[in-house]
Amino acid sequence: MKNRNFLSKISLIVLVFVLTAAMALGMTACSEKPVDDASSIVSTVSGTATNIGEGETQFKFTVVDGEGNEKAFNVKTDETTVGAALLGLKLIEGEEGQYGLYVKTVNGITADYDVDGTYWAFYVNGEYATSGVDATNITAGDEYSFKVEK
Repeated sequence: MKNRNFLSKISLIVLVFVLTAAMALGMTACSEKPVDDASSIVSTVSGTATNIGEGETQFKFTVVDGEGNEKAFNVKTDETTVGAALLGLKLIEGEEGQYGLYVKTVNGITADYDVDGTYWAFYVNGEYATSGVDATNITAGDEYSFKVEK
């Protein structure tokens, strides 16, 4: 009888351990980074791009980090410039300089020229932009991107 009770206790301990491990893995797999700004509306991934924002105007925005990894967004906004739209959605951060907004952080990734010689380059339709992001009007059909460059 003692042997049967001992096996029952061991079986119960193993079962509790397995269920606890399964719950922990399930919670980790389902966790998601919360959106910091309640005004930013982020929906599910559409194809390979994340839909973000609200508004009548829509454009594609791509971020390319220092390792070449890409993250694409379908941005919806009522703003008129790319910079205002991306700032409003907290996709970019920077500081005002003599030539406009100097973008230092894009999608949470910081490029610091003073530290490692990297910076965020702004592109329109795959071409290096001739104006800053805060001075670039949104044009239907155009695609905008930031890439870490050295």
